[in-house]
Amino acid sequence: MDILNPAIPDLKTRQRVLEAAVEVFAEQGFRKTTVRDICKRAHANVAAINYHFRDKEGLYTAVLQYAHQCACEKYPPQLGLRGDATLEQRLQAFVRSLLLRIFDEGRHAWHGKLMSREMFEPTSALDALVENNIRPLAQQLESIVSGLLGARTNSELVRLCTMSIVAQCVFYHHARPVVNRLYPNQKYTLKDVDRLADHITGFSLGAMK
Repeated sequence: MDILNPAIPDLKTRQRVLEAAVEVFAEQGFRKTTVRDICKRAHANVAAINYHFRDKEGLYTAVLQYAHQCACEKYPPQLGLRGDATLEQRLQAFVRSLLLRIFDEGRHAWHGKLMSREMFEPTSALDALVENNIRPLAQQLESIVSGLLGARTNSELVRLCTMSIVAQCVFYHHARPVVNRLYPNQKYTLKDVDRLADHITGFSLGAMK
């Protein structure tokens, strides 16, 4: 369904604005985007943003949380694992789900673009994003890492290992222009996720032994 098609009567104005804003903010970033750009894409008037989101900042905060929620619903960190899954299986699922969100194509690819822009040009919306969306995921990974480290664990080591695992994943998105120039014959895409997940998981497990 085309959420931005004004001919579809059952689509609410708020949702059209939100979906259009995800696209425009991902393409242009927060600072370059105007509310008129968004309203034109959403086939709505400027008053709709004021009514539903208060202002541009309020809309952007909603966009970040909405895009992150959609990506996590499509690729949850446990990826359908059973309750008796091992810590190693949980780590692999977490890594794979993060890579899937990073490499996803189509509408959900906006999530990676939005997150990348927000990391490099943080706005006031980052605080809410971290508390509501990123911190719960970080705590899940910290729990897995703590279990893998076992008796020798301490809070600093858990944090360092957690950040190292995430860094290996996001590198393939944030450093893609460099990687493509270093290795022009290797274009990492969605089809490479399983191979990358195996490598990152194995590398990380080896480091934590």
